[in-house]
Amino acid sequence: TAREYAKIYAAEAESLEGFGEVPEIIPIFLVHRPENNVPYATVEEELIGEFVKYSVRDGKEINFMRKDSEAGQKCCTFQHWLYEKTNGNLLVTDFQGVGMKLTDVGIATLAKGYKGFKGNCAISFIDQFKALHQCNKYCEMLGLKSLPGGHQKQRKPTAMKSKVPPNSPNVQKRVASTQGFKRDREQEMGSAEQEEEGPV
Repeated sequence: TAREYAKIYAAEAESLEGFGEVPEIIPIFLVHRPENNVPYATVEEELIGEFVKYSVRDGKEINFMRKDSEAGQKCCTFQHWLYEKTNGNLLVTDFQGVGMKLTDVGIATLAKGYKGFKGNCAISFIDQFKALHQCNKYCEMLGLKSLPGGHQKQRKPTAMKSKVPPNSPNVQKRVASTQGFKRDREQEMGSAEQEEEGPV
């Protein structure tokens, strides 16, 4: 299921100028071995290179390799594209692999499945993805709509050492009173000098 959707995603994305290579979910083959104690096994292409987990099973976008790498961003876009394509009924997650070649992905569907598909992830992952997804340039290239409730990066305000803001009326009063004190002090000094210079 996930692989078939990935093919459709690739066909749409590759037609866009500048999108580049698209992640591929590699096929898994079922092998029947009647003479073996375990008569069935699965085999797939050996992936050579640095193996990266781009996302975790619950849709949380916490792996920095997922966010910072081209493959990771395109996996996020694939999730967003599929979510939109299926009206929020299906999510592919648990992306991992080498470069653009992915293996052993997870699928979350609605309670009774989506069009007969059976998921291996909790349906709550779909809501988590919706809340945590951050659109990137590839989402924009595909014209995907921002997800309602999608997570937006917000910069935390810098903590101030002083508890009172510099433009606070309290600070202005303090400055004014200090200036008033200086003026009063200067006047006192001036009158003292005049008394000293007075007639002998």
